[in-house]
Amino acid sequence: MKKTNATILVIDDQEDILFTAKMLLKKHFETIYTLNNPKNVVQLLAENEIDLVLLDMNYRIGFEDGREGLYFLKEIKKLSPNTIVLLMTAFGKVETAVEGLKNGAFDYVLKPWDNEKLLETIKKGVAESRKNKKANSSSESNSSYFIGTSKPIEKAYSLANKVAKTDANVLVLGENGTGKYVLAKYIHENSERKNNEFIHVDLGSLNENIFESELFGYAKGAFTDAKVDTTGKFETAQNGTIFLDEIGNVPLHLQSKLLQVIQTKTVTRLGETKPRKIDVRIITATNLNLKAEVNVKNFREDLYYRINTMEITLPSLRERIEDKIPLAQFLLDKMISKYERETISFDEKALIQIENHAWNGNIREIENRIERAVILCENNTIKASDLDLEIITKYENHDEFQLSDIEKGTIEKVLIKNDHNISKSAEELGLSRASLYRRIEKYNIQTS
Repeated sequence: MKKTNATILVIDDQEDILFTAKMLLKKHFETIYTLNNPKNVVQLLAENEIDLVLLDMNYRIGFEDGREGLYFLKEIKKLSPNTIVLLMTAFGKVETAVEGLKNGAFDYVLKPWDNEKLLETIKKGVAESRKNKKANSSSESNSSYFIGTSKPIEKAYSLANKVAKTDANVLVLGENGTGKYVLAKYIHENSERKNNEFIHVDLGSLNENIFESELFGYAKGAFTDAKVDTTGKFETAQNGTIFLDEIGNVPLHLQSKLLQVIQTKTVTRLGETKPRKIDVRIITATNLNLKAEVNVKNFREDLYYRINTMEITLPSLRERIEDKIPLAQFLLDKMISKYERETISFDEKALIQIENHAWNGNIREIENRIERAVILCENNTIKASDLDLEIITKYENHDEFQLSDIEKGTIEKVLIKNDHNISKSAEELGLSRASLYRRIEKYNIQTS
């Protein structure tokens, strides 16, 4: 009998219940986890994608009101909205289980359970979980963005939210692969121009000979192949947004033409003399230090100030340690949808490698590696070898051993300072709880 590719978590404080459930379920489902303490569910959900949780309602001797079960039900749904929760309750406590249904539980089963009925209910729950994930994945791929929780990226998107409501020109700075196009599109889609065109122009790949005709358009007969009147990118973006990517690569003699368009808010097609009025929002981007380019006369100072009403700098992934794994999961979900695959998850070593890798190519590099891994992985689990990363850390140019000692010592000091409170320590270190747990395990740090 072929097992269903699903991950099930059983939570109960009675070891015999956990053992019995695992023996039954492992014959039908790929991965079974068990917990005898519901407080540990936070860490487990942070590190694994769980399709369904079978949750007992009571955990304290003498208390059978189901309050703890309802509390952890809410916590699970908050941490992992797509995870289906089935409640376990004793006969006579159905009223509490019904309250659980009102709070987001999928169904409930009575203890002792009937094996066939339990399996049937779990299979329905897994199917519902897949349905939810597919719907959310489709919605995210069309309309949402991964932002993250690190301070540098939150600062960048906070500025983007403020400037989006205006028509101010925006200059986006950042290394290759940091998401400059995504930020520009985000600004457009949160502006008053969102229902009009968003036109992306890669100036770095635009040949000098067609620069003016591509951007400003041309009249019929303006040159040999000009068969008909043609609008340029600026006119196409009328009432919308034009995103001029790699603006630092525009040659000096063409920068003046671009400056004139921005200053006058008009374009003149090649072969015409009458300027045409344009109403467009201008967002530009570059991976160069434009101030330095201005100083060495490679970039016009007046153009620099015209495009730089608001400057937003995107951080590299090296500056976004706590965002690496959530970003990887976001990109994995995207690839699962793209290739119409079943649920795929990272194993622990893959997660550690993702967190420690330098990612000099930033988001573009991690997306490429994950897409490759989705194609190559077996048994719906991405291993470290599937990512095909060189064994390097985010601190490539330093001594790894010394830095590991420093990191371990810092974590130990912060844990002691906060009486080993994981949440407080993670916040002080600028890490997620899951990231801190991985480091505690990596360095074999005692937490109590």
